[in-house]
Formats: sequence, C-alpha cells, structure tokens
Amino acid sequence: MRIKPFQNEPLLDFTNPKNISKQKEALKAVRKKLGKTYELIINGKKIKTDQTFNSYNPSDKDEVIATFYKGTKELANFAVESANKVFQTWKYTSPSERANYLFKAAAIARKKRFEINAYMILEIGKNFAEADADTAEAIDFLDFYGREMLRYAEKQPITPIAGEWNFPFAILAGMSSAAIVSGNTVVLKPSSDTPMMGKVFCDIMEEAGLPKGVLNFLPGSGGEVGDTLVGHPKTRFVSFTGSMEVGIHINELAAKVQPEQIWLKRVVAEMGGKDTIIVDSETNVDTAVQGVVASAFGFQGQKCSACSRVVVDKLIYKSFIEKLKTEVDKIEVGVAEENYRMGPVSNATAERNILGYIAIGKKEGKLLCGGEKAAGNGFYIKPTVFTDIKPLAVISQEEIFGPVLAVIKSNNFDDALKIANNTRYGLTGAVYTNNRQKLEKAKKELLIGNLYFNRKCTGAMVGGHPFGGFNMSGTDSKAGGRDYLLLFMQAKLMSEKI
Repeated sequence: MRIKPFQNEPLLDFTNPKNISKQKEALKAVRKKLGKTYELIINGKKIKTDQTFNSYNPSDKDEVIATFYKGTKELANFAVESANKVFQTWKYTSPSERANYLFKAAAIARKKRFEINAYMILEIGKNFAEADADTAEAIDFLDFYGREMLRYAEKQPITPIAGEWNFPFAILAGMSSAAIVSGNTVVLKPSSDTPMMGKVFCDIMEEAGLPKGVLNFLPGSGGEVGDTLVGHPKTRFVSFTGSMEVGIHINELAAKVQPEQIWLKRVVAEMGGKDTIIVDSETNVDTAVQGVVASAFGFQGQKCSACSRVVVDKLIYKSFIEKLKTEVDKIEVGVAEENYRMGPVSNATAERNILGYIAIGKKEGKLLCGGEKAAGNGFYIKPTVFTDIKPLAVISQEEIFGPVLAVIKSNNFDDALKIANNTRYGLTGAVYTNNRQKLEKAKKELLIGNLYFNRKCTGAMVGGHPFGGFNMSGTDSKAGGRDYLLLFMQAKLMSEKI
C-alpha cells in the first residue's frame, strides 16, 4: 500500500457556525455519558480495585466527569510483568503492521474529533480551538510516527564492506504511539487531572485492533503507581511529561539499578519551562503584543511552552505596556463549554499555587491587569500581568504554569539575550525584531530548544517543529521529529561473511 507523504491535520475554523454547532452537539452527547465508572485495563482485562477517584470539570468544580478505579503498587508490578510477557511476541510484529495500527487509530480519531474535543473541554477546561488543536496534534503524532517506522524499516545507508551484508491525543498519544509503533508494550499512567483522555486514547487503539496487552491503562497516584512502574526491573524506558521536580525524581529513580535488572533504563523527559519572548525596539509593537498575549494566556497559560515573561526594549517599553493592557483587558474568563477565550485552571492545587505567585508578584512589581480570582464555580483566575519585574525576581525565575505574565525592561538587545538565558530552563522562546543581524545573533546565543522568530512561542507543529528543550526543560528528545523513534529502539548490526 502506498502511503501519502505526511501532512499536518488541518485545524477546524470555529468562526464557522457549522463547526460551532457540531462541537456543541458533541458536548451534549458527551454530557449524557458523564458520571460513569471506568476500570483499569491490564492485558486486555478490566480490573476493579477497592479505591476510586473522580475526574472533575474545572469549569464547575462540583461536576464529576467520570470515576476511575485507582491503581495500586501490586497492580503496577502486575502490569509491567504482563506487558513484558506480551512484548516477547509484539516485538516481532512487522513494522508495517505496527504502523498500520497507528494509521487506523488516526482515522478513528478523525471521526471522533468533536467527541474527543468535548471530553477535553469538559475535563481540563480548554476552549474549542485549544481542544481541537490538541486533538489534531494527537492525530499528527499517529500519522507521523507510523510513517517514521516505515522509514526506519527500510534499508539504512551504511558504508558497505566487501563480502558482508546487513539488515537493519497529543502528548499522551505521541509518547504512547511512538513506543507502540517501535515494537514496545506500554503501561500508560495518565495524569490524575485528565484520566479520561487516557481512556479515550486506549479506546481508540482498541477499536483500531491493537492486540490485548500491548497498551495497558493504569491510572493512579504518582507516588505509588508511578514510582513502582519506574523502579520495576523489567521497565526498559520511561517517557514522562510534567514538572521539573517530578522529572528529576523519575530520572534519579530510573538510574538506580534494581535486583535482576540487566539494562540501564532510558528516560525521555519533557519537563518545565520559563519561556521568554524578546521584543526588540526594531519591530511592529502591535504584532508583538498579539503574539505575547496568545502565548501567555492560551489555555490559561497552562502550557510548558507558554510565554511567562516578556523582555521589552526600554525604547518601546511604555508603548508596549499600554497596548498589552488593552489586549489583555479584552480577554473574557468563563466556562470552557461556552467557549470563552480563557477557561479555568486545572484544579484547586493549581489555583492555590498560581494565586500564591500572584501575591509574590504584587510585592515584586506593578500589577497591570488581573491579580485575582474571576467569578464562577470553577477554578477561574483573571489574566494577570506584572510590569517592572527584575530579571532575577521569583516570578521571573520559577515556573508558574498559569495565566501570569512578567514584563521585564531591557537596556538593549544584548541585555535582552542575557536576561532570556538567565533561568535553569530552556524550552521555548521567541524574538520579535526586523533586524536580520539581531536574529542571527539570537540563533547563536539563545539556549532554547524551540526558538521562534516574529511569531508566538506556542503551537509547535508535528514534523515541522520537533519539540523538546535544554537544561531543566528535559532531555531535548524532540518529540514529533525525525529520529525521535530511535529513543524507543535498540540498534542491532548483523554481518555475515560470504
């Protein structure tokens, strides 16, 4: 079968009333399914436990999305053992067959696009466009990694020697599908904030015909289930997306060789960010403001790639702040299901942490916008901007993961580069300038994994913007790019003298 070249899944246009109508109909249909209880899935078998936990709607914190049985340490061990048993046959499944499961899953996800969006809108508080972009990226991962596996399965170019021959949904869906298509079995522990998205992905893969036991579903606590999975001697590698603190802990735990363990575990970690946009004096201020606002407050700033600080040249600082306030004040906060531009933050803990940083910000700078909760029975926080922040201030250095933006004044472009490099992170960033020489200098000096010029610092496209950062932002694994699948495979050279 001839596979067409990869193309990114087009995003839906929600200025089109037809798409709005379809999304609202999907929300009505999904609402009828809320409140169900879902089992763990290990080796294709549904398992109940003595404990459960609920997934809530952050737009209405009293509304239960679903109830999930909670994994235990014993079941985490059982899941790894089961996955390892299935691995003994799955690893010999042909690359083309493994890729075909991903292609089938991508087709299913396209058909269920509005339904997947609806669950995301209700479970994590994304607006319509943010949810759809997430779903489209998951489809991209499935399509892209399927094609990448077919590419790896072909003969690879090496220097021949005479007489011998040789052989060779989005983050969750991306990490899982990369491992699966590479011939691995997976124990999937979703975030406790969004277990429904893990369930949706597992259902799609089941519908695609993936053999039982290749993908196992094990929601539970990080301390009990997560640590058990990482520490198990038969775990070969760990893919993780989350905070720097948890990423460091996983890396340390994985590095310790357990009894009966016969390999060193790999860790693919995508961690935090303190992402900076530099606004130079030689740029269109209006365009820069639009990019900063989109990067800072899209999905309530809850992206590791979100702009959490903007460094502005002193020559345009006053003008930038005035225009920034005008744009931020336009943002309305409300129920994600009603497609407000900004919805709720993910949970009560996130809300409490963000409000704590806002209190610090009020001491470290001048409050320009927001600075408090917004009305509603959810975890709503107004988009918040602080100006006159010092480069080494707390809200300039620590990841907040919420709708809080720090504005820092720079003396010149060189000073801006220095400020942008002054954190322990190195994930994304952007530079707005019309000066080509300054762009060239930024290319050389900014220690950032995903650097953008004259555009926002969020919205990486699979295949076009391989995603991953430096330093404490992770292992620079470049998800969605060429050679990502190599992280999930082992090279084996075979030579025969003839």
